[in-house]
Amino acid sequence: MQETVPALGIPPLGIPNDLFVGTMTGLATCTPDEELHQVWPKFMVIVLLQGAQHFVMDGEHFRLDAGDADISVPQLFMLNVARPCLVRFVNDSDVAMRKVMVSAPLPWVQDLMRSCPEDGMPALRRFFAGHLNRFSFEPGRALIQLAERILEPPAAMQGELRTLYRKSNALQLMCEACLHMLDTTGTEAPKPVEMNRRQIARIHDHILENLARPLTVEGIARDMGLSTSSIQRHFKEHLGMTVYEFIRLKRLEAARAALERDGVPIAQAAWIAGYTSPTSFTAAFKKTYGLPPKHHRA
Repeated sequence: MQETVPALGIPPLGIPNDLFVGTMTGLATCTPDEELHQVWPKFMVIVLLQGAQHFVMDGEHFRLDAGDADISVPQLFMLNVARPCLVRFVNDSDVAMRKVMVSAPLPWVQDLMRSCPEDGMPALRRFFAGHLNRFSFEPGRALIQLAERILEPPAAMQGELRTLYRKSNALQLMCEACLHMLDTTGTEAPKPVEMNRRQIARIHDHILENLARPLTVEGIARDMGLSTSSIQRHFKEHLGMTVYEFIRLKRLEAARAALERDGVPIAQAAWIAGYTSPTSFTAAFKKTYGLPPKHHRA
């Protein structure tokens, strides 16, 4: 009897020779320049646990934002690069990233799909048929744990065993991401539970009253007696921004008010906005309001 991969029901193809497993911690950008770099056909899976990334491929902009250490909303992003293209990284974030990227060469992906029944998994076939097709979602605990294992393998694993450990977890990560796409693509999305005006006002008031302390989506949901998914959905649908972006904006507004009303030093305004570095605060302030904070001091 031929062995199969239980999750997908296909003959095993083994680990591709050119499977790439990369990690990043502590840096805000993949490259210090914004030059064009060649990208070969591949299937990519990125798990961004913290930080933000903005890159451009063949003129299309891709933006991922998982927040910072205080307010993190991990993102899983799948991308199919069907033909050679160019990528440029836009360095517009100063938040250190915690990131895992896995990529497999296109020929291996094509062999994978040929091993499946022709009428099977239409969502995956559509995904792999188009250049720069993408799919993203907020990963659950199991996928985050896989990413964490790749970021920090057990200390006892060294050399080739460490490489094998990372690659085996990377393959499982890719498989689980594809399964999630199959489970959600082509099905009618459940209608969101509407929050009434009183609940919405309570959430906003709670955030504004606690801007000076660390805030997380989970903590806000717990304090409000609501689910994290309903709160996140509310912000995206009604405000056009994530919870993290809303908190960052309100902290910047508080810092701006302190500058204009009280003339506080830049370092103190940075602390009000939640920044440990006045330089980072100045860059974020200028990006939001068009002028550096010194022009807003009373």
